[in-house]
Amino acid sequence: MRQRHLVALALLLLVTVPRAAEKRFITEKDLLKFTWIADPQIAPDGSTVAFVRVTVNEKENRYETSLFSVPTSGAEAPRPLTSNVRDVMPRWSPDGKRLAFVRSIEKDGKPQPGQVYVLDMTGGEAYPLTQDAKGVSSIEWSPDGRTMAFTAPTGGDEPDPASPSAASGKPKEPKSDVQVITRPVYRANGNPTYVDATRHTHIFTVALTSGADKPKQVTDGEYDEREIEWAPDGSKIYFVSNRVPEAYYEPSDSDLYSVPAAGGTITKVASIDGTINAPRLSPDGHRIAFVGTPNGTPIRSYSQPDLFVVDVTPGSAPRNLTDAYDFDIASGIGGDQAPPRGGGGSSIVWSKDGASLIVASAERGSANLKRVTISTSKVEALTEGKFAVGAFTSTPDGATIAATISTQTNIGDLFMIDAKPRQITKVNRELFSDIQQSEPEEIWYKSFDGKNIQAWILKPPDFDPGKKYPLILEIHGGPHSAYGNVYTHEFQWMVAKGYVVLFTNPRGSTTYGQEFGNIIQYHYPGDDYKDLMAGVDELVKRGYVDANRMGVTGGSGGGLLTNWTITQTQRFKAAVAQRDIADWYGFWFTADFWLSKPTWFRKAPWEDPQDFAARSPITHVANVTTPTMYVLGDQDYRTPPADGGEMMFRALKYRKIPTVMVRFPRETHELSRSGEPKHRIERLQHIVGWMDQWLQGKKNAVYATN
Repeated sequence: MRQRHLVALALLLLVTVPRAAEKRFITEKDLLKFTWIADPQIAPDGSTVAFVRVTVNEKENRYETSLFSVPTSGAEAPRPLTSNVRDVMPRWSPDGKRLAFVRSIEKDGKPQPGQVYVLDMTGGEAYPLTQDAKGVSSIEWSPDGRTMAFTAPTGGDEPDPASPSAASGKPKEPKSDVQVITRPVYRANGNPTYVDATRHTHIFTVALTSGADKPKQVTDGEYDEREIEWAPDGSKIYFVSNRVPEAYYEPSDSDLYSVPAAGGTITKVASIDGTINAPRLSPDGHRIAFVGTPNGTPIRSYSQPDLFVVDVTPGSAPRNLTDAYDFDIASGIGGDQAPPRGGGGSSIVWSKDGASLIVASAERGSANLKRVTISTSKVEALTEGKFAVGAFTSTPDGATIAATISTQTNIGDLFMIDAKPRQITKVNRELFSDIQQSEPEEIWYKSFDGKNIQAWILKPPDFDPGKKYPLILEIHGGPHSAYGNVYTHEFQWMVAKGYVVLFTNPRGSTTYGQEFGNIIQYHYPGDDYKDLMAGVDELVKRGYVDANRMGVTGGSGGGLLTNWTITQTQRFKAAVAQRDIADWYGFWFTADFWLSKPTWFRKAPWEDPQDFAARSPITHVANVTTPTMYVLGDQDYRTPPADGGEMMFRALKYRKIPTVMVRFPRETHELSRSGEPKHRIERLQHIVGWMDQWLQGKKNAVYATN
């Protein structure tokens, strides 16, 4: 009898007590709890990694950045190095005893331009090294640790030294707020003011004397300098620059230069027909490795980046080490969870003997580290995984490497690159331990012309193969970018809400070779749309997608393709076009960059209006029957709303097709990746809210016509 009572009690407990081990699904508001690791920098002795820790201050609706460190052994949790909320760009001194970084303090409620600070690792408070009015954009220790080189803007609102007010010391007259614009590139996405053609970024140096010495300006003039690198003997500073007036008339280009550390004559060191980035000096200072992106002949829409090496002797011919390697050097995979602040990216690592280089490379939706032997150009895998290596850093001898690695179910953590990657941080472990996420299914399918297309499927965490689910097709932007094995919160949120999500890399995507990436030149949008539809067909054949409940969304180039899709087919019952393009003709005139070269179009709009019209979704708007939402940032100058969602919205309203326009104040083209935290959440809510209304019958009064 007693045993029966115990069994009955146990059954009662099973019914009345929830299972503590049950995990919840992810929500859109989990974004507020994420932690990001940015710009890792390993100490010279390889014992510690300093990094930027990025979090959200929900109350202030902002991102906060502070410096942390973690032992490379992984034996301890990260610990804070600074307590300010706007500290970025940690850089170790050559002896590892000090850490320089850039700090922005708040004054009268406003962040001030960032200045160089130095922290003694034996103790004490960080002290400022600069007080530059316009702020510092990059920093680099001299090899002996006695001098800091940095870049900072000059020009703009400084008084003319020859003016009477400057000579007399009297206050200058207020500057007019009227803008006189002389150049066709006069706006920049993310910059609320017009581009000041008189402001240029130059190189400065300052001695490490607690800010007592005034910085010395090393370069000046009408061009900008970036990506500074000291010579190992400290005699020169190398940098990248495009020293061509009104360079937008020419194919993309930049060259490698040097200047004496004390200032003086600038010397061109290396040049290619294309752009140069990330120069890194060999340990002996005799060679420089860099990432170069050669231009095509004829000009291309997409050019694949390669790894080059060149002797420092001026006039030496650079050698392309990866010319026969048909993937993207120093490239990455697109998601929505790269650090929204703090920066940091790929680098180049020299081996101690100068015989090989280590770089990141993007192949077929993943990004891994590769070792390239200089003498033979042999490319070998240093890491092999279905993940994305982000920023990485090494000790001076190249023997110890730390890198951030992201997967489709984890935001980037720090790993040591040993025989296989060894994880040393788990910054989101507590949050993710309570969440059941969906693992991706990778597929390859044939498109209309036999091309192999890579894609991924995400299913709801509680997926039942016997049910039919609504589908959301996600289209990436670029168009020359790629989805893949990196964390994307938006996709996980959609599947948690009961959708199957398909994201695919149609022709024009990176990570599949030069020919695959450039094949859409002069045909965009076009066959890439057919690749997307072939992927949808593949999913419908599998039986668990309801062909009558399919939606489509994408941003930037994906917004253009969303518009194009609904003008070409009526199979989708809901669409959300984000930061989109509707009219190529108008876009040519208003975007923040200038299509003055025949990359996407062979001619200017008035010279070939038929081509611009044929490839513009607004031309075909009479075909649209799909209820469509437009998500737009009011300060998006990359895809100006007036030539995108505003046009489509008006046209669809005229045709009485259900449509809404969602406007985000203060937001730029980067809304989904680094916009204000609350805006990012509202964006997700609106996208899924629109899909819910038209694919799941969940009416939303917000979208009702008044």
